[in-house]
Amino acid sequence: MQASILIVSKNRKEELKKTLAILLQLIDPKRHEILVFLDGCTDGSADLKPEFPLVNWKGAAISLGASAARHQLYPNAKGAFFIGLDDDAHPLQANFIDRVVSVFDSFPNVGIIAFQEIRGVFSSDEEALQNVRAPEEQYLTNDFIGCGFAVRKEVYNATNGFPVWIDIYGEESCLAIEVLSKGYDILYDGSIKINHRVDMVKRRLGKQNYFRFGKQLKNTTFYYLVYYPSPMGKILKLYWHNLKKYALTDFKCFRIYWSILFQVLFSLPKILSLRNPVDPSVISRIRSLKNLNY
Repeated sequence: MQASILIVSKNRKEELKKTLAILLQLIDPKRHEILVFLDGCTDGSADLKPEFPLVNWKGAAISLGASAARHQLYPNAKGAFFIGLDDDAHPLQANFIDRVVSVFDSFPNVGIIAFQEIRGVFSSDEEALQNVRAPEEQYLTNDFIGCGFAVRKEVYNATNGFPVWIDIYGEESCLAIEVLSKGYDILYDGSIKINHRVDMVKRRLGKQNYFRFGKQLKNTTFYYLVYYPSPMGKILKLYWHNLKKYALTDFKCFRIYWSILFQVLFSLPKILSLRNPVDPSVISRIRSLKNLNY
């Protein structure tokens, strides 16, 4: 098996259906596989199983969270390369797997490829491609986004995988730092494009930003506590920045900020038991690499 496409989905039946329909037009089932984890779905997503018999379905009755669900799903994949997609994201090139394989063949030390994300809801893939604003460049980076990436199976298996101690938002950075600590590279390749079908206007008007604010604050704290040799300076800067920029300017953020602080304090014994600090040289390398342009 050459490539495994892995998707975690939660209550987005129609988006998942669209993504699977597109993927099955692009892949060769004899050479590639699709695995889907239904993470506590209550919207009838399981009804898609008879419609897509070529998909390898996994799942949990109660939601585990995106990161823990990936942790459960990825060990079932058989491909030499894992391609991670969100349930509302699809490739914009028919030969996207060949492009992934070509990059891995050309750069033996690359463990993860970060794809170019094109956000928005478009009438066609052609329209999505017309909205590309970033150049098709390649550069070594220190992170990737979960809606579109590829990782070598052997590299993923050399790490602890996606963490079970993070639910959603921030799990990519955990895998990234472990991959870098193993001596591998992360390469952004702008020529491999995916359309992340998110309505940014609706997201801004909804509760998504508040939800993301709390999750990222908590999970970034956990990230520093687990991986950084001396995390307190980074954590103090994190909380001071979020206090000034968000908590003191928005009452909802203010409430979330203090709620997260208490959650972190309550979780300290568990998180500190997971401490696995990387060598300081890895932190220096992360700082020296170009940040991913989200």
